[in-house]
Amino acid sequence: MLHRFLTPGPWFAAKRYGIGAGRPIVWQGWVLLASYLGVLAGLGRFSAHAQGGARVSALVVFVICTTLFLLLVHKRTQGGWKWHWGRK
Repeated sequence: MLHRFLTPGPWFAAKRYGIGAGRPIVWQGWVLLASYLGVLAGLGRFSAHAQGGARVSALVVFVICTTLFLLLVHKRTQGGWKWHWGRK
């Protein structure tokens, strides 16, 4: 199953205007987005009841997960992250 997840090709469409990625265009993009949102929800729930060092740990995990998410989205965006002025 992992080989299906790692198939080459874009997972996200480029934004119509501006820089960055738009919506996921294949199931791998949707799984990545749902996983990231699930991690954020879990971290939010954990840090709401945590104190001191646990909150710092949650912040570190948040930064690491967000960095990895953005790197994957950047790599898997159709057409890359460049400025777009609309569809031609």
